[in-house]
Amino acid sequence: MKVYDAASIRNVAVVGHGGSGKTQLVSALLFDTGMVNRLGLVDEGTTVTDYDEEEITRKHTLSASLAYAEWNQTKINLIDTPGFGNFFSDARAALRVADAAVVVVDGVAGAEVQTEKAWAVADEWNLPRLVVVNRLDRDRASLERTLDSVRQTLGRAIIPIQLPIGEEKAFTGVVDLVAMKALTFATDGSGKMTEGAVPAALADAAASAREALIEMVAEADESLMEQFFDAGTLTQEELLKGLAAATRAGKLFPLVCTSGRHNIGVQPLLDAILAYLPSPAERPFSATVNGGAEVRPADEKAPYAAFVWKTVADQFAGRITMFRVYQGVLKADSTITNASQDKPERLGHLIVMQGKTATNVPELKAGDLGAVAKLKDTRTNDTLADKAAGLTFAPIVFPEPVLSYAIEPKSRGDEDKISTAMHRLEEEDGTVRYQRDPQTHELLLAGQGQLHIEVTVAKLKRRFSVDVLLKPPRIPYRETITARVEAHGRHKKQTGGHGQFGDCKIRMEPLPRGSEFEFVNDTFGGSIPRQFIPAVEKGIQESRLRGYLAGYPVVDFRVVLYDGSYHDVDSNELSFKTAGWLAFKDAMSKAHPVLLEPIMNVEIYSPGDHAGDLMGDLNGRRGRISGMEAKGQTTVIKAQVPMAEMLTYEQHLTSVTGGRGSYHMEYSHYDEVPAVMQQKIVATAKAAGHHVADEPA
Repeated sequence: MKVYDAASIRNVAVVGHGGSGKTQLVSALLFDTGMVNRLGLVDEGTTVTDYDEEEITRKHTLSASLAYAEWNQTKINLIDTPGFGNFFSDARAALRVADAAVVVVDGVAGAEVQTEKAWAVADEWNLPRLVVVNRLDRDRASLERTLDSVRQTLGRAIIPIQLPIGEEKAFTGVVDLVAMKALTFATDGSGKMTEGAVPAALADAAASAREALIEMVAEADESLMEQFFDAGTLTQEELLKGLAAATRAGKLFPLVCTSGRHNIGVQPLLDAILAYLPSPAERPFSATVNGGAEVRPADEKAPYAAFVWKTVADQFAGRITMFRVYQGVLKADSTITNASQDKPERLGHLIVMQGKTATNVPELKAGDLGAVAKLKDTRTNDTLADKAAGLTFAPIVFPEPVLSYAIEPKSRGDEDKISTAMHRLEEEDGTVRYQRDPQTHELLLAGQGQLHIEVTVAKLKRRFSVDVLLKPPRIPYRETITARVEAHGRHKKQTGGHGQFGDCKIRMEPLPRGSEFEFVNDTFGGSIPRQFIPAVEKGIQESRLRGYLAGYPVVDFRVVLYDGSYHDVDSNELSFKTAGWLAFKDAMSKAHPVLLEPIMNVEIYSPGDHAGDLMGDLNGRRGRISGMEAKGQTTVIKAQVPMAEMLTYEQHLTSVTGGRGSYHMEYSHYDEVPAVMQQKIVATAKAAGHHVADEPA
């Protein structure tokens, strides 16, 4: 495998909504560049980048995977990303280490929710983009409607550089508006391309579209604008250079037409990636140096620095660490430094990934993406850097889980296996959490949604032979107080010999939402010896986590310890910890406690004719609708809905829209539970045996 320098590399994240054909398109890119000897198909489970058994079964990408193509002496690193909201964090991580994005849009559906989210992240990191209208061979596919949709949703700067030849099943090629020639493709999926003149039937449309392209390129550059006004057009050279410069500057986003399934328009897409998207040499990177941000070039002569963007838990190879080299050169069989943890790491074989197939390389230069197996301490978000580089990279921020399920092993004795396997999966997926509930002692698995959790459970079974039962999701309720009160906790016990004595007086007052817990020591004159004050706080802290009403943590309050007394002989830490617990219990009995529930921001994407039914249903789920807008054929409904009401929403939406609707939700805030519902939740908790009176350990 040849080693490439930064100028001969393109790092491209392939992003878009689920079902837009990203994986199939990557498969065609690999086939047309000779990386594989047959065109892999998603429907047959034979693509390079969907290799996990769960992905093959579901026919959807669930995790970002790496592949590379060699085209005209250039290495194109392709990151195929998931298009479902539950797995979007992987697309976000891929965009972080890419220099550009290929945004794939379905030729029937147009821009959808994840298209918009990926576009927003690309905006955040100023990434140049190509827009690919894919699956133009399908019934009801239309470039015109899709172009309207993407411009309305993503912005006016998207400009076609191709027009399709033929519509729907008759789609056989493209008119290249830059070179003004027709490129037609064999119908057998071989990718065989024939160049020719623009068909007469498309001549006027092509001339008009080329004019629009020239105007947009001229508008993006003042000197070209002057040239355009003087000559009324641009020369071919000015058009090419101007389009490349405007695309790399993020002022224009060229749009191309493809069918990944039938291998149409794929080679022109490869040419467009090389012509219009930047190499790492043209994209300086930002790093943290001495606490501040600094911009540096991808210099292979500088001391090495790389960033770990993904970890894969492979059942055979162990941990596979994926990274991008930002500067310098990483060499196989060398010792490097993990700058995030200040620990040495031994690199064995350096590899480049073609899906799950690893190829050894002697070194990886600045700008390249690669991987290494079996690093001991390195995790996602770590910086691997020479001390002389003096830099680290900001971590990727992963979203907090939105849904928890209780899980239990089907076989006794599998609990230890669950823990080991989940630890591996947490390393691989930063949006999964696994813990034991301190109140119920249940094992909790938390993730981004029902599908995310189901996939994690399937991975446990397939990869680690751990079979678990999923129990209904637990809503992470919280408890809080609504009144300011004073309370007293006194613990006195005589058992012969030394007794126990602790006495404290506290004020408890509500705090704004999101404040969690504050403890203030306002004692004076040694009423409680200094060494016992942390014990009072610990007693209250442990008690608040156990809850008072229904066994949920108590939040958003302040405790002020203002007085107390002690005994020279009988007072100790345990006595004051118990006094703190008693004071907390006394305060809660008077402070009018209430339950809080998580409220979610929900966005629903649905065909317009179902919007009325969906809004009525959201009202029935205690939702507050905050807005509705039409985007092409799709209606977007925005609402805030309690999480407890959204647990069965997926099935309902599928049923109402015939599978054409989708939704995304993320945590917004906590709000008070209505009194009638609160009574039910408290009664259920008591029936389940959540006793708040248990003394802290």
